[in-house]
Amino acid sequence: MERFIFDGEVGLRVPQQGAAETFRSFCSAGYFYRKKNSSRKRQPAKMATGVDQAVGMSLVVFSLLLFAYYSVWVIILPFMDSDHILHTYFLPREYSVILPGIAAVILLLCIGAFTAVIMWKNRKPKKVD
Repeated sequence: MERFIFDGEVGLRVPQQGAAETFRSFCSAGYFYRKKNSSRKRQPAKMATGVDQAVGMSLVVFSLLLFAYYSVWVIILPFMDSDHILHTYFLPREYSVILPGIAAVILLLCIGAFTAVIMWKNRKPKKVD
C-alpha cells in the first residue's frame, strides 16, 4: 500500500519519500518560482571568477588570523607572566574591550546608513490631490 502525505501549503498529495527527492521533484515541477516573462529563459548561475575567489579566500584568511590573534590576546595572555616576550606583540588588555566596541558601533552605523539609503531610493512620492 502506498502512503501519502498532504502538504496543505501547496495543496499536493505526494508519495512519502525522502526530503531530497521531494525537494527535487518540486523544483523540477516549477513550484518554487514563477515566471514573470515567459519569453525569457532562465540564465544559469555564473561561477565565481578567479578574482572573486581570491578576494573571498583573503577575507577568510584575514578573519581566521584576526580570530586567532584576539583569542590568544583575550584567553591565553591573562594567564602568562606580564614580562613574557609574547606580551610585546599585543596591545594592553583594555583595548580588548574598547576595539570590538568601536567596531560594533561602526558596523551598526554602516548598516543604518545602508538601510537609510535603500529606503530613500525606494520611497514613493506622495499623491497630491
